[in-house]
Amino acid sequence: MENFTFNNISLFIIFFLPGFISTKVYDLLISTDRRDFSKSLFEVIGFSTINFALLSWLIYLNIVNTFWTTYPILFILSVIIIFFIFPSILPIIYLKIIQTKYFSKFIISSLHKPWDFIFSKRQAFWVIINLKNGIKIGGKYDENSFSSSYPSKEQIYLEEVWKLDSEGVFLGPIERSKGIIILGDDISSIEFFQ
Repeated sequence: MENFTFNNISLFIIFFLPGFISTKVYDLLISTDRRDFSKSLFEVIGFSTINFALLSWLIYLNIVNTFWTTYPILFILSVIIIFFIFPSILPIIYLKIIQTKYFSKFIISSLHKPWDFIFSKRQAFWVIINLKNGIKIGGKYDENSFSSSYPSKEQIYLEEVWKLDSEGVFLGPIERSKGIIILGDDISSIEFFQ
């Protein structure tokens, strides 16, 4: 029990909390398997270390100027920035950087499937879904539509279902339709139109 001293617990929280927040935000932005934090401890501490390195100037200002006694409100604000705000922003910055044209040439995408790639853009599309049984379903995928993401099985909800002619031309919405859910196991392919 002597390992659980106040100093040890404080150090653990200091090096765990920012990284934990960063990895949780990252997992919300990128669809991943449910994270086992007992196996991700090095990743969490790595995020914390990057956080502290990037904010070392703010930590230095706190120590040198003894903010906790001279400016207690600024000290509390800086602690909130160091331990909560910046760790929440860090994964967003990281993802924006690796998705730039330059870095994306060198880094493998963190998205697992083309399904996640296309639907993570959250754009509106006209779609024709070709089912394995030969049926074609036309519809509108827009802000009230939804698609599953990894690791869940593929499913799509179209908020509007449209009639198609034999050439695949959209004729008009099906009356009184409230949309359709299509299971990924039934889908052969999806065509996207603007």
